[in-house]
Amino acid sequence: MTDPAALRADYTRGNLDESDVADEWYPQLRLWFDTAAGDPAVLEANAVQLATADARGRPAVRTVLVKGLDERGLVFFTNYASAKGRELAVNPQASAVFAWLAHQRQVRVTGAITQVSRDETEAYFATRPRESQLGAWASPQSEVVPSRAALDELAEAAAARFGDGPIPAPPQWGGYRLTPDEVEFWQGRTGRLHDRIRYRRTADGTWVRERLAP
Repeated sequence: MTDPAALRADYTRGNLDESDVADEWYPQLRLWFDTAAGDPAVLEANAVQLATADARGRPAVRTVLVKGLDERGLVFFTNYASAKGRELAVNPQASAVFAWLAHQRQVRVTGAITQVSRDETEAYFATRPRESQLGAWASPQSEVVPSRAALDELAEAAAARFGDGPIPAPPQWGGYRLTPDEVEFWQGRTGRLHDRIRYRRTADGTWVRERLAP
């Protein structure tokens, strides 16, 4: 058996200094994201671990794929009736982490969640592979299903419903935008004295940049 406590890695890939980072969070995130996306060693650079909480404060985390990234924040898509959708309906706050382990980097984005427009949802849905479009119609996401065979039957029914015609986005499926009020950049350093630079929006709407102890 592998002892987790015995696993060791030294972080020597880089450093993060205030003089080197962008004045605002988005250019810095775009730089790191594009670097990760251009590296074959990074699998799915747009994957984030998304944390939500329900009305009781009980947290849940899962991996989702970011499909939009700009100055407004991060966009991902899901079934609004899924577990995450239900949680976001009662507690529209979330935190997401990009973990680019090959670069010994991570970025944590925290803030409010809003649904994107229906036009934005439909435009993205039209770009999805057809099988993924059918899957969005077939899957009662987060609900208990009796078997894989039952799920396959739902997929077959969806395929029969639309035939060779266009497939619109399901009414219960759409996008969310995470609008940050905090964005933290983490670069691993030797001796566990990691670099942490946080961009934080203040009460008056301005942003400050500050270093955090590791």
